[in-house]
Amino acid sequence: MSIEGHGARRDARASTTTSSELATRSDSGRESLLGETPAETQLAKVSVDGRCKEAAGIPAIVQTMKCGLREMGVARSTRSFLKVNKIDGFDCQSCAWPSPDNKRKVFEFCENGAKAIADELTRRKVEPAFFAKHSIADLIEQSDYWLNAQGRITNPMIKREGATHFEPISWPDAFARIGAKLRALSNPDEAIFYTSGKTVNEAAFLFQLLARQLGTNNLPDCSNMCHEASGTALWDTIGIGKGTVTLEDFDHCDTILIIGNNPGTNHPRMLTTLEEAKHRGATIVSINPMPETGLMRVINPNPQDYSNPLKLPLALLGTGTALTDLFVPVRVNGDAALLQGVMKLLVERDGKAPGSVIDRAFIAEHTSGWDDFVAGLERSTWEEIVESSGVERATIEQLADIVGRGKRMIVLWCLGLTQHPNGVENVKQVVNLCLLGGHIGRQGAGPCCVRGHSNVQGDRTMGIWERPKETFLAALDAEMGIRSPRKPGCDTVEALHALHDGSAKVFFAISGNLFSAAPDTHFTAEAFRRCPFVVHVSTKLHRGHLFGGQESILLPCLGRAEREVFGGKVQLSSAEDSMGIVNPTRGTEEPAAPDLLSDTEIIVRVAQATFGKKAGPVDWESLLDHDRVRERISRVVPGFERFNERLREGFFYLPNAARERTFRTSTGKAKFSSCGIPKHDLASGELLMTTVRSHDQFNTVVYGLDDRYRGVWGGRRVIFVNPDDLNELGLADGQWVDITSHFDGETRTAHGFRAIAYPIARKSAASYYPEANVLVSVRAVNESNQPAHKCVRVTLRASVAPPALAANEPRRLA
Repeated sequence: MSIEGHGARRDARASTTTSSELATRSDSGRESLLGETPAETQLAKVSVDGRCKEAAGIPAIVQTMKCGLREMGVARSTRSFLKVNKIDGFDCQSCAWPSPDNKRKVFEFCENGAKAIADELTRRKVEPAFFAKHSIADLIEQSDYWLNAQGRITNPMIKREGATHFEPISWPDAFARIGAKLRALSNPDEAIFYTSGKTVNEAAFLFQLLARQLGTNNLPDCSNMCHEASGTALWDTIGIGKGTVTLEDFDHCDTILIIGNNPGTNHPRMLTTLEEAKHRGATIVSINPMPETGLMRVINPNPQDYSNPLKLPLALLGTGTALTDLFVPVRVNGDAALLQGVMKLLVERDGKAPGSVIDRAFIAEHTSGWDDFVAGLERSTWEEIVESSGVERATIEQLADIVGRGKRMIVLWCLGLTQHPNGVENVKQVVNLCLLGGHIGRQGAGPCCVRGHSNVQGDRTMGIWERPKETFLAALDAEMGIRSPRKPGCDTVEALHALHDGSAKVFFAISGNLFSAAPDTHFTAEAFRRCPFVVHVSTKLHRGHLFGGQESILLPCLGRAEREVFGGKVQLSSAEDSMGIVNPTRGTEEPAAPDLLSDTEIIVRVAQATFGKKAGPVDWESLLDHDRVRERISRVVPGFERFNERLREGFFYLPNAARERTFRTSTGKAKFSSCGIPKHDLASGELLMTTVRSHDQFNTVVYGLDDRYRGVWGGRRVIFVNPDDLNELGLADGQWVDITSHFDGETRTAHGFRAIAYPIARKSAASYYPEANVLVSVRAVNESNQPAHKCVRVTLRASVAPPALAANEPRRLA
């Protein structure tokens, strides 16, 4: 069985120093900004106006072309845009929404995918002269946006212990240095190997092999930060850590629920799928604290049908398609209560007319836990359901009407459901809802866990997991001739604690930016600063590089869109999308610099420097050829049989037993769960804040300072608050405020944010990450040990600082 998600609960490592203790206070009472993202110098010019009413359309085309032409030029933009998400091209490094099996469009990408491609293929360069000019202390003063905008890293660089600048290092010397550090560890568990969804399957397989040959399962990844709650819940309830839906199911569904998800910004290609389902008659419900533009109305600039030449201009000049039939403005972390209310109504209605609302035959044959589930519904009261959800009963009744008449329902969710203290139970409530109507293993129905990064699901399938199953380790050992460790490793939160308490001596990251994605920015900065040796394999500069330990090395790598050649042939790679489809991907563009290496070659050379080129059971040199890597994978990971042959034929689907109504759970059946309703008991003046992306952002990568879908222009230090809540707090729209979070007796404060009156649910607030990550405690995690970025108890006070939060403000430097 492939490895998709968490299997068991474990407690977070106890911290000896709280993050609030790391934030020193000056005489003025202001916290230092250890590791915080600096304010933009133009922050005082932030304006709020002109929120877009439709997603995509002409503005998306304009932004796509501006970005492509500015970063890549005409020729490279045209070539790359025509090759992205094509069978003979490369898989987009942005979201993990699948491409159609057939009839792929001429332009099979979205605005944000185009930005990701242009960002990677930019002509701008960060060469050794740049590092000679800018000290690390200088670079720390710059924002994530400024750092990313400087361009591609072209040469290996090293910051030696005590140095103020990065300086060049040769590839052989860099590999020798890394190998020496890994060999010198007194225990393999002193090393941490981190990766994100940018890696392809072949590199991910080699990365976990490197760690396990060394002797550790310390393989945290970005999935720990985003969908670990989904994997934990799905493994327990349906026996696989993935959703059960395919893209074809949207052709047959009659009801779609979208919960805690903003596809217009995070995975815009999903809007095309929703629009097509809408035109076929599906009812769409959006459940979210904020009325996101991408869920309300879309103008599709890339129609499937080109037979009518007037169709495209007429569509672009029109008002588009209204997607949402019912918008439910749930409070932050009110989803579990809302779904409890819906299911309470459905069960009560079916009790009056058995079989008219719920699928009793499916429940009897394929599920367990029904009696406890129903008892839990009966215990919940309407008073607590309405109070916790923030949704009036009449609206919940309306939602129950839609769900009750749906015969083929798809439920989609993303981080708005998982990054909560009760994130695992939130996902279990989704499963409960699907089981109630028999919406699993039925065409046009099922749970759909929407991944936010291209191959993050593939990483897990390839073994990037700190708690691998014995079947995977046994197969890996038999194929590679090693003895993998069986002791569980560190996930991302545990890795941060290990870095902070000194038990981790080496941190090795292939892509990703854990520093800016992590909670508790002060704690995280101190944790990285304490690590003796840090290695980052990256395409672009980011803040995580600047807090990288006593000694750190930057290794520049090829991007997804760039050609990788070995043995005279262009290497073919693969990536897995949100629906378990393995797609071919091969870079088509010339590398940004002549000395760049691929992730695969970097891993192989590090392994050779660590274990010796001929020592040990693994022939690492042979694994520079992706065909040979895939031969190994085909004998280790079920579902990848004939990997090379099938990949060259095109894409293929991985097996999904739950899709066939085979549930490999502890009971042998899909499991209902009895879930409680969270009680927040907010004090006077308190709000629950969620962190969100702007429209000019992909994960931690910030492309620009505008968010046209929310009408924010020229800055990012903002907090969205309901107008009535602002009035009750005695604050004005546009006023500058400090945000203080409250967790378990600790407080954290982020200074200089502009309060924006916005149609968000009452007692809720939203702010952009990574700027707001300083407010999230590293100890605020759910059952899966996933950080609760989207459920932060905060208070606001009028800012005592000038709104620019000047760039010359004193701060502690690494």
